[in-house]
Amino acid sequence: MEEDTRTRSQRITLPSVLVGVGLGGLFDGIVLHQILQWHHMLTSTANYPATTVHGLEVNTLWDGIFHAATYVFVTVGVLMLLSRIREDGTVWSWRTLLGWTLVGWGLFNLVEGIIDHHILRIHHVRAGPDQLAYDLAFLAIGALLVLTGWWMARTDEGGVSVPRRSRLDGDVSSF
Repeated sequence: MEEDTRTRSQRITLPSVLVGVGLGGLFDGIVLHQILQWHHMLTSTANYPATTVHGLEVNTLWDGIFHAATYVFVTVGVLMLLSRIREDGTVWSWRTLLGWTLVGWGLFNLVEGIIDHHILRIHHVRAGPDQLAYDLAFLAIGALLVLTGWWMARTDEGGVSVPRRSRLDGDVSSF
């Protein structure tokens, strides 16, 4: 029985991680790109600084492409979750779902931070004299999200999955 519960929990790992990657990207794009305006996708490149109209236009385009990609991650993850609920009639605890979603968000921070901030250097969390501190803090938050989410999902006792009521029971909320 424990193996059955573990197998069902594993069925939401990938979709929840995809949702987390998308939500992490949307948060980054909305808060850091748009609200705080700390950076855009290409602001650390010589050709597209945010201080020129052309640079801002190019950055805005690439911010939009970035947002579209993160939206796709959320959509695919949600559709996968819905599909898996329909396949085996199982719903999962919030702790497991939130845990794997936090893992995805943290993975977004780690991958985006390492690739864009450190390897490609196309932008930094916040350019300026303390940019390395901001970039490292972004990575530290990502690692903390991964560890916290993994711990939440792996220590969820008894709440990993609950059989859904049959449609024949007259429960219209299952439709």
